[in-house]
Amino acid sequence: MKKPSIGRGRNSISPVPAHQYGIRRIDLSSAQLASSEMARDINRDIVLEFIRFRQPVSRVDLSRLSGLQPSTISAIVEDLLDEGWIREGAVVRAGRGRPSTMLSVNDDLVTLALDIRPSQAIVAVVDLTGRFLSHEVVTTATDPQTAIAKLVKKMQSLRGKHQGKTFEGIGVSVPGRVDPLTHRLLMAPNLKWDGFDIRSALEEAMDLQVEIDNDANACLLSELWFGRLEGVRNAVLVAVSEGLGTAILAGGQLHSGFNGLAGEFGHIPIDPKGPMCGCGRRGCWEMFASSRAALRIYRTLSRKSQVQDIRSLLRLVQDGDPLAIRAVKTQATALGQGLRLITAALSPEQILITGEITSCWDLVGPVVQQELEEGMLAGAAPRLTTAGDGYLARLSGGAALLLQRHSHYHRSTHVSRTVKPRRGTRTRS
Repeated sequence: MKKPSIGRGRNSISPVPAHQYGIRRIDLSSAQLASSEMARDINRDIVLEFIRFRQPVSRVDLSRLSGLQPSTISAIVEDLLDEGWIREGAVVRAGRGRPSTMLSVNDDLVTLALDIRPSQAIVAVVDLTGRFLSHEVVTTATDPQTAIAKLVKKMQSLRGKHQGKTFEGIGVSVPGRVDPLTHRLLMAPNLKWDGFDIRSALEEAMDLQVEIDNDANACLLSELWFGRLEGVRNAVLVAVSEGLGTAILAGGQLHSGFNGLAGEFGHIPIDPKGPMCGCGRRGCWEMFASSRAALRIYRTLSRKSQVQDIRSLLRLVQDGDPLAIRAVKTQATALGQGLRLITAALSPEQILITGEITSCWDLVGPVVQQELEEGMLAGAAPRLTTAGDGYLARLSGGAALLLQRHSHYHRSTHVSRTVKPRRGTRTRS
């Protein structure tokens, strides 16, 4: 399933203008006439979207919300019921007229979400509403085949703990860029699994469809899929972790460029004398604004420090350690200064920050905001916000990635027009 639109709130039931759904511009060089089947699939996705965000909702309300004829709604609802995406609930009588059967998403339909990082991975079970049913951290080996074998065992264990749930597939977020045609890692300087076919390895072991993408893209897709970017059509998400990833929303569409590498602002050098980056160049933005940068700064300031990871450093920040605070504020300054690259290149209306740094946003947010405003070429600065839970955002994104690509109509902006997304085999535990 794909997210056909930017999400709506739960309370209003007024019809939504079509432009709110991020309808894409038509490329006349490769445009195809819309078939009745394609139009039906688009309507199907829109109806499912309304059910997800307004549940429980009746067929009558769906017709009023979407502007579609009652007969069209009935046909789409029957399809969604048959496919297991939704279920019928209580029968409600509201004054005159026939009673209405309320509809909700099927909470027995779930996905496995996998967030792979350089030294560890997180595996979770997520339902259609984005609720985490469970999640566990796994230490990963340097060798990708060994790491994947360990992750498969953990996913099999989690699936076994959720008897009765139907598993739709696996959504994977990775700290690097994925080739849009082969789905292999194209560039992952901090992971160093370049060229490894994560997707095929997981599909063969788990017998489930696998979708994989860059962690920043996954986080931005999560914001869209779970309805937190209502009305926003031009935004950039910056994922701050061991590295620095960015994702681009342009004209309501996730944009990854010709070869999937669009948005690699973290690997733009800003100081030729700076530290060596994993990409092979010195002084890239991520070497000053990532979690690794904060740790490096703190270790320089406190040479006796035994802090091993960013979460430990942020705990020191919460405890008021002056050197930890100084290190994180230095990181925040570099993060804000680097946003000039984004505002000058893309001029977004909103910039979202996700990652562990958001856990102390009250402290570092004003620093980033000041640098953002001072770096503007002209006009007002974009709205600056945090995106989701810094720890779980990429898992939500992995789940959204898998669900979004399961639409009959969807053609991912990362995928060639000649390649159709596959339908996975659902597995019931």
